[in-house]
Amino acid sequence: MKRIESTKNPQVKQWKKLLTKKEREKTGLFLVEGFHLVEEALKSNIVEQLILAETKTIPTSWNVDNIPIVIVTEAVIGELSDTETPQGIIAVCKHLHWSVDSVQTALFIDAVQDPGNLGTIIRTADAAGIDVVVVGEGSADIYNAKVMRATQGSLFHLPVVKGNIGQWIARFQNKHIPIYGTSLQHGVDYRSVAPSSSFALIVGNEGSGVSDKWLQQTTTNLYVPIYGKAESLNVAVATGILLYHLQKK
Repeated sequence: MKRIESTKNPQVKQWKKLLTKKEREKTGLFLVEGFHLVEEALKSNIVEQLILAETKTIPTSWNVDNIPIVIVTEAVIGELSDTETPQGIIAVCKHLHWSVDSVQTALFIDAVQDPGNLGTIIRTADAAGIDVVVVGEGSADIYNAKVMRATQGSLFHLPVVKGNIGQWIARFQNKHIPIYGTSLQHGVDYRSVAPSSSFALIVGNEGSGVSDKWLQQTTTNLYVPIYGKAESLNVAVATGILLYHLQKK
């Protein structure tokens, strides 16, 4: 196994670049941190390299026979970590590629910028059994470390793709599958819509909601009633309520 002790090592500098969206898009690689997420990444066969703190050991249940392992100091882990208390293991992974030819249920995400919200929404869609999540323009990067932590591994279970929401709307319209927007204005109470085995839901930006250009192309726009004095629901919470209502299982 290779060993690196200095944070100034060229390889460490290259790994650190993967903390930026620009480098992730350029190389097709991203970092995954922590034992749970690394284990999920290993199951997806996307791990190119493991970076392990000298004080840590790899669980015996993991199959890492064909994966290069680099032993590093705690200082190097700290240089690459996005958390206050690093777990001492990081994986260099290649981007996920999914086949999404045949889908009946979808979640379209329009410019959700907060990484925690985006990750929670992806995790919720996974739990609700949605076929695909389409992350539209203006949203946080799905390979952002905070997004991945919030997904708790769902990023590796569920097809999550970057895409053009307009093209996906057209795709569902061509199949005559209902598309629901989310809007307090000109919307209906979500409970007035019956659950279905085929649908698409669009959720939007934390401040401005779903773009008008998408709301004008939906079958129906829905809202979740507010009974208290809160101005609105968190987008991830609202998404959970709507998905579990709409999903017919």
